[in-house]
Amino acid sequence: MTKVACGKNLEELTLSGKPDENAVSCPNANRGDAMKFFHAWRLDSAPFSRKFPSSVDHAGEAPRNHNPIWLVTGGSLWLATAANFPLWRELSHLALTSDPAGLAFSLAMMLIIAATLMAMLSLFAWRWTLKPVLTLMLFASAFGAYFMWSYRVVIDATMMINVLQTDVREAADLFSPRLVVTVLVLAVLPSWTIWRLPIGYGPWSRRLLQNFLMAIAAVILLAVSVVLSYQPLASTMRNHKQVRYLMNPLNSMYALGYLAAGPLQRDRSVLEPIGLDARSPEVASNDLPPLIILVVGETARSGNFSINGYPRPTTPKLGHEEVASFRNVSACGTSTAAALPCMFSNLGRTQFDARSKNFEGLLDVIQRAGMAVLWLDNQSGCKAACDRVGYANTSKLRNPQLCPEGACYDAIMLEDLDARIAALPAKARARGVVLVLHAMGSHGPAYYLRSPQAFKQFGPECSSNDLQNCSQAELLNAYDNSIIYTDHFLDSTIHWLRTQQATYAPAMVYVGDHGESLGENNLYLHGLPYAIAPDVQTRVPWFTWLSPRFASQKTLTPQCLHKKQEEKITHDNYFHSVLGLLSIKTVVYQPQLDVYASCTGTR
Repeated sequence: MTKVACGKNLEELTLSGKPDENAVSCPNANRGDAMKFFHAWRLDSAPFSRKFPSSVDHAGEAPRNHNPIWLVTGGSLWLATAANFPLWRELSHLALTSDPAGLAFSLAMMLIIAATLMAMLSLFAWRWTLKPVLTLMLFASAFGAYFMWSYRVVIDATMMINVLQTDVREAADLFSPRLVVTVLVLAVLPSWTIWRLPIGYGPWSRRLLQNFLMAIAAVILLAVSVVLSYQPLASTMRNHKQVRYLMNPLNSMYALGYLAAGPLQRDRSVLEPIGLDARSPEVASNDLPPLIILVVGETARSGNFSINGYPRPTTPKLGHEEVASFRNVSACGTSTAAALPCMFSNLGRTQFDARSKNFEGLLDVIQRAGMAVLWLDNQSGCKAACDRVGYANTSKLRNPQLCPEGACYDAIMLEDLDARIAALPAKARARGVVLVLHAMGSHGPAYYLRSPQAFKQFGPECSSNDLQNCSQAELLNAYDNSIIYTDHFLDSTIHWLRTQQATYAPAMVYVGDHGESLGENNLYLHGLPYAIAPDVQTRVPWFTWLSPRFASQKTLTPQCLHKKQEEKITHDNYFHSVLGLLSIKTVVYQPQLDVYASCTGTR
């Protein structure tokens, strides 16, 4: 029978992990003592007992197991201070830390963030959840801090959608050694420390009480900090809205919570049809069916096209074409995820953001009117704008000239275009064809990858995605070179359309989805909340090219369009303008929003 030490010798056994030769045999020892004997022996016999702190140290004394409150407090303070250096930079830039009162406000901001995190972590201060949740917070904060610091972006629900929809190619463009160092310092090393730290959670009843008291203390600290700093806090949040989106990681957590609550705000199971009465006109015997290419530009700044008055010759080819340009166009979003589905909707920006359910879009109406529709994508998807029409992705095609190093230039979408059209239903083609080309355009931050060597007319250019390591001139050179390639791509599209004039009446409309910041006011990329976004992120190009046959059939003259180049229009006009060009009749068409209507006559 196994003998178990009892009384005082039991303590000696559990501290040493070895049976005491002088221990008294207790044949009637209870089962609890036996379990204590086994547990102590098992802990010190485990192969990893020398790597991690166990219940016994080398001096024979048990090391102290820390209360979870210390881990919650330390983690919250680390996140509120080290992971928020973009916030402290912004407060310094706004001259809010230049005097003792400003420093006190910064301290209050830190306490507000820390107290909020403590209150949230108190809900997870349990054996199986505390360390994993805190680790996730550390990594989310590290990535958020890097992008907010490097590109001066902010994190809101729209930016979170961009993150969740980013594909491998786009993610690779964002990778840099500085990102690795930031994540290592702010997340990897603290996480390693956390997982080595011995934590004593105690009985669940005591843990529940301590978690409750910790949450109450955190809420009290939060309330006191807000009250004591209310005047400067309210003023800062009202006058500098970007500050609220820099509070790391609360910004990411709020954005994820907002997106998670989306199904409660919008019934995603319902897709409301629109334009059920849509009809396209019969093609007259002496006319040809329309063939319209809708090019969706990516990250295109209206002000960087020389056709819009930019002093650099970035659009030499379009400048020799009969292209009408609208120069005062506002996007309905500052990112592809926000702008693309909005511009293909009939709702307009305000109603689109506030919609309680999803609706069909422009391409559904065109297809219902009887025309053939195809979406070609050289990007990461159409963001639901093309879900019910023909679709093909060209971004991963194999073409040594147009797809070097696994990424394709936009001209790849013009390859085999005749065959793609021929594969569309003949009956629909007879009424008209609409092709959407979703371009890679000037997608950043690796602008230098968006133009082949033959189109790099401005140099030296920034050849890194770490934009802060480039001068303003180098960054602008790389971006403008991408516009030169866009000029070439659009001109090539027009030339291809001319080859179709025996069968169709062709036309092209090019509209950008959103703009881009290139270091102005130390802002980079795009995606700022619309209310605080600079014009360069919301102003986009809108070009129209009409073949003589198309202009004749529509009695629409480019000269009339040129006179409208300074009119203020938005993406809200896009849906109705395309329907107007196609002469599609439906109750959802609003002629007052059709930018071409006033230039269209009757024959």
